[in-house]
Amino acid sequence: MTMIALATMVASCGSGGGAGQGGDPAAATATPATEPATPTATSQAAPAAKRGVRLVKVGEFREPLYVTSPRGENRRLFVVEQGGRIRVVRGGKVLAQPFLDISSQVTSGGEQGLLSVAFAPDYASSGRFYVYFTDRSEDQRIVEYRRASADRADAGSAREILRMPDDESNHNGGLLLCGPDGMLYVGTGDGGGGGDEHGRRGNAQNLGSLLGKILRIDPQASGGRAYGIPSSNPFSGRQGARGEIYAYGLRNPWRFSFDRSTGDLSIGDVGQNEVEEIDFVRRGRGRGANFGWRPFEGRARFAPGESAPGHVRPVIQRTHGEGWCSITGGVVVRDRALPGLRGRYLFGDFCKPGIVSARLSAGRARDVRGTGLRVPSLSSFGEDASGRVYAVSTGGAVYRLVAR
Repeated sequence: MTMIALATMVASCGSGGGAGQGGDPAAATATPATEPATPTATSQAAPAAKRGVRLVKVGEFREPLYVTSPRGENRRLFVVEQGGRIRVVRGGKVLAQPFLDISSQVTSGGEQGLLSVAFAPDYASSGRFYVYFTDRSEDQRIVEYRRASADRADAGSAREILRMPDDESNHNGGLLLCGPDGMLYVGTGDGGGGGDEHGRRGNAQNLGSLLGKILRIDPQASGGRAYGIPSSNPFSGRQGARGEIYAYGLRNPWRFSFDRSTGDLSIGDVGQNEVEEIDFVRRGRGRGANFGWRPFEGRARFAPGESAPGHVRPVIQRTHGEGWCSITGGVVVRDRALPGLRGRYLFGDFCKPGIVSARLSAGRARDVRGTGLRVPSLSSFGEDASGRVYAVSTGGAVYRLVAR
């Protein structure tokens, strides 16, 4: 099955931490979020939900895929549109002029397009940020830009960090995150098509390929390269393996997240024809982890005769027979204004409008239940700098979760 139709961090992620110096995600822990004094948009509320939470519409956009904001930014929210624009919501209003418009460089449609943005931890001083998109050659690219003003990027500041050739239009991954350790984490799909039929065992199990992985890099130029590879990466220096790899065995990790309070890693991995899955590991335990694809789809055998010894089994799986088709991984809520959801992981699916919450722990999930919140064509969750949580629909709406 294809993906969709269509706080405190240590310095680095392009802020001066040299390659090889970045530690594991256990290196830093963010402070739980608090509600800032600056109000955000509160126009047109969606239907009320159970447990004291409702959705408030932030704005309407053209095929939005992601929402975030830089560290320390309590006035602006940034919304990624699939066609190649990043829009700014400032003081509750959507600005007419995009922050960045690279639509002329982007192949958009299905699972391709401008897929995410990540801001360097020191963005307030450096102005550096990173975008992940499908270019006109249908390759996946990560490019660094710099800010020109608070509401505009410098389109001429582009510096390519990484390009990944891609022969198929689907399974592009697409999320960039500056992790708790300040390194840049990159979710990549397995190369597309069906069944990861690339080479002898597929890309996801091949440590010589960047595809079907979560990568971990320092996006600052290092040693004549456009980026650095931390020496603490699990396969750094191993012959035949790409040092950029942090975790592997993933089919299409469309959205993953680090708990801003604990550093724990949760991954929504989109399934093949039967099973959608949520993977979870405690802080630092994702280093070198194998999540099982393609020998396994969810907890079920997919490729007879193939193995993934010691692989991490999903803590949640949902089947296509139950109406799930393309899981949308989410975030652990740390917004103190939402006490009924604090510490709970939110997730959903592109084909099912209901948002679900659960408590995750190593090897299992408990108290899995609906929230009463509904977002059709759910493409993503996101957090702003203060830890407030958002849900995004490719139909155009971006919502914030607020107390009733």
